[in-house]
This record gives sequence, structure tokens and C-alpha cells, in this order.
Amino acid sequence: MKTIKINNRSARFFSVGILLFIAFMLPSCARKMSFQTSNVVPAAEGRVKVKKNKNKNYDIDLSLIRLVDPSRLDPPKKVYVVWMNTQHNGTKAVGQLNTSSSLLSKTMKSSLKTSVPFQPTSFFITAEDDADMHRPSGQVVLRTN
Repeated sequence: MKTIKINNRSARFFSVGILLFIAFMLPSCARKMSFQTSNVVPAAEGRVKVKKNKNKNYDIDLSLIRLVDPSRLDPPKKVYVVWMNTQHNGTKAVGQLNTSSSLLSKTMKSSLKTSVPFQPTSFFITAEDDADMHRPSGQVVLRTN
């Protein structure tokens, strides 16, 4: 009888261990990158999460804080454009950053969520006069590691 209880306990312990392992490993399937400190906008901080979805595309979730309005740069610009480098497909535009502050906080927050068909290797953000760019032409303000 005691042998059965020990085996039951061991089986439960093992099952709980496996469930915890799976719970911690699932979120880690997303690749996380941080933006380096910038000389252009030194207060800005941010990260990018990239995760392959069921359609074999890559979901991008980018968020930044304390990124100044592009009109306050020298020279002033109109928008921030997010770019990604890929291993086999070159540099691709990801999209324009949306920037806002909340009612309770004056901290500027910027974000971008999208999906792309190419696997990103790194990201960078440029300040541009126009959001409809095919190549980066403005000043690079932030870059991932």
C-alpha cells in the first residue's frame, strides 16, 4: 500500500512539474529585442516581441516610452517609421509608429502591432517627412541589439 502512495505522489509531482515547465516555455517562444540607448532620443526605451503565428507569418509587437514627437527633432520631421532587417529579403518597412499620452500620465507611449511574412533579424526606427517610404532616408533614432 505504501508503495502505491509513493508512486501516486511521484506521478502527481511529475505531472505538476511538466505543467509548470510547459507554462513557462510557451511564452518564451516569442523572441524579445530591446532598443539600444540613442544619442538622438536618449530618454526613449522600448522593446519588440516577435512570434511566429500559425500562418507562418511573424507577429510584431513593438512598444516604446518617452519617444519625443518627431517635430521636436533637429531637423524637425513628421513621422517615425519602423524598419526591419531580414536575413534573405533585405530591409523592409514595418509601419508608422502611433504615439500618445494618457489622461493620467504625460509619458509619451508609442506602439505598433502588425504581422509580416519575413523573419526579422533586427529593427530600427527613422524620423521621416513622409510615412510612405520604400527605403529609409531619415535619421536613425533607435536600433535594436
